[in-house]
Amino acid sequence: MSQNKKNTTNKNIKPPKFNFYWVYGIVLVLFIGYQFFNSGSLSSKNLSQNEFETILTEGDIDKILIVNRDIANIFIKSDALEKEKHKKNKTSLYSINTPMYYYNFGDLQNFEKELNIKKSENNLDFDLKYEEKTNFLEQIFIYLPFIFLIGLWIYFMRRMSGGGAGGGGGQIFSIGKSKAKLFDQDQKVKTSFKDVAGLEGAKEEVQEIVDFLKSPDKYTALGGKIPKGALLVGPPGTGKTLLAKAVAGEAGVPFFSLSGSDFVEMFVGVGASRVRDLFKQAQQKSPSIIFIDEIDAIGRSRGKSNITGGNDERENTLNQLLTEMDGFGTDTNVIVIAATNRADVLDKALMRAGRFDRQIYVDLPDLKEREQIFKVHIKPIKLHKDVDISFLSQQTPGFSGADIANLCNEAALIAARKGKKAVHHQDFLDAVDRIVGGLEKKNKIISPKEKKTIAFHEAGHATASWMLEHAAPLVKVTIVPRGQSLGAAWYLPEERQIVQAEQMLDEMCATLAGRAAEKLMFDKISTGALNDLEKVTRQAKAMVTVYGLNDKIGNITYYDSSGQSDYNFTKPYSEETAQVIDKEISQIIEIQYQRAIQILSDNKDKLITLAELLLEKEVIFKKDLETIFGKRAFEVEPKETTTETNSENSLETEE
Repeated sequence: MSQNKKNTTNKNIKPPKFNFYWVYGIVLVLFIGYQFFNSGSLSSKNLSQNEFETILTEGDIDKILIVNRDIANIFIKSDALEKEKHKKNKTSLYSINTPMYYYNFGDLQNFEKELNIKKSENNLDFDLKYEEKTNFLEQIFIYLPFIFLIGLWIYFMRRMSGGGAGGGGGQIFSIGKSKAKLFDQDQKVKTSFKDVAGLEGAKEEVQEIVDFLKSPDKYTALGGKIPKGALLVGPPGTGKTLLAKAVAGEAGVPFFSLSGSDFVEMFVGVGASRVRDLFKQAQQKSPSIIFIDEIDAIGRSRGKSNITGGNDERENTLNQLLTEMDGFGTDTNVIVIAATNRADVLDKALMRAGRFDRQIYVDLPDLKEREQIFKVHIKPIKLHKDVDISFLSQQTPGFSGADIANLCNEAALIAARKGKKAVHHQDFLDAVDRIVGGLEKKNKIISPKEKKTIAFHEAGHATASWMLEHAAPLVKVTIVPRGQSLGAAWYLPEERQIVQAEQMLDEMCATLAGRAAEKLMFDKISTGALNDLEKVTRQAKAMVTVYGLNDKIGNITYYDSSGQSDYNFTKPYSEETAQVIDKEISQIIEIQYQRAIQILSDNKDKLITLAELLLEKEVIFKKDLETIFGKRAFEVEPKETTTETNSENSLETEE
């Protein structure tokens, strides 16, 4: 058994992969070794002047080889090698062809003169020869800085030309190549329409794109042309990228995916080159889909920012994209899908028919769609049987698909933090509070006087919203600090597509009721109503300048949906109109403030009861308000609807 284990272990040990740099290393070691052993210094002894003169006068020298005019290599006669003083200087590396001694003589001219004198005086017969040798090791050290710089240059060139981990997009010779990631039969997109919850209207539109790619003859037989592009527009987190992946997964065709920023590079002309290469690859693999996420990175309107000049790299990239989308034939079966949440800033030439033929709006999910999205994201979570998905979908108006995914994950983290074996319904509610209101700060130091002010402020919101017909029904009130707020009230706005003036005024009145409660109870107002004032000012301004809901201004709007007004330096109205607008905004707010004071004065005893209960419990719910005020006369049970929600319809908090 142990032998088998040993054999298995040996099989699992993989030999190291061959690297061509090993050859360089071996050659270098051999070269240095040759220089080291061939230098003669290992087999030779350095002589002093007296030792050299003694050996010279005794006639033991056979040959003197002067190397590079500064060192004398001395070879001993074969018969003289038997002498005791020469025997003990022999080394294991000595041979007949290597010098036994070497002598640093200093000046060559003096040395030659001395040799001639000794030769004539003692009748010596040695040979004198000269040799020029090059020590490559020394030369390497001399030129080492230059060798290092050349090696560094080669290293960076190899990295830029594909030797590094940057891959195809990072190569210096393929920098103009597309960075698009290709999903084809080898790497299939596994996402399908079943994985996309909600978005029923958007799925119907993109389903046609899938049909175009699967059976184009069905449409071209009647003389129709396959659309060239579809633009997915919508708020962040609504599932635009996921929808595009589902199209690729359903169609089963090559899918080129990249971001708009992938076209942007520091080198001039690279973006346009990458666009050309992308469409060339897509045509070769036709039918195929090109998906450009965040297309506003390169598709912004041209000519609005003149600071960059005429030769702007982003504009060149956009021009090439426009040319490619209008240039390749419709019979190539290449469809471009793009996604953005800033359709207002895109160039008009990009949005015209023939390029992006279809604009598919991916809106925030409604009640039914939120329930479907919840069912997708709770699949990997261990749920307790008390979790009510229908109730959670009602509690999260205005949440996008990404928000719901984050909510489910946050609920699981909260349950794990509490040591639970499953995620309970209360964990989801806590996650909603955490996302909307922020983290609880129970350790925040608040004086009793401040706490009382906060309690009456929040009780004022709750009282007014309970008494007003069009105000959003209250869900929960707390005076526990969360995030930057000292207290908060949660409301459940009705999901509607249009808002009437009476509804906006009731909401403003309920928002100002917190400040009105402080004035009524303490005859003082605090800075705690900043968030409320900001909200009502924005609403009143919208009523007057955007929606045309003011009698004095009339049926006029100063809102520009195209975004062109952002680049104008003048207001779209005169100074006289500006004064009227300011006066009307102030008047609307003041009327609702006095209305809030009147409502709270009529229900002062209930307001005090609610505030005291809030001071006692810190958190109160809808059932507590029903105990104090009774049932709302105009309470409407929430209905399931497939109507798309407005961006204003979100779960709101009042600070």
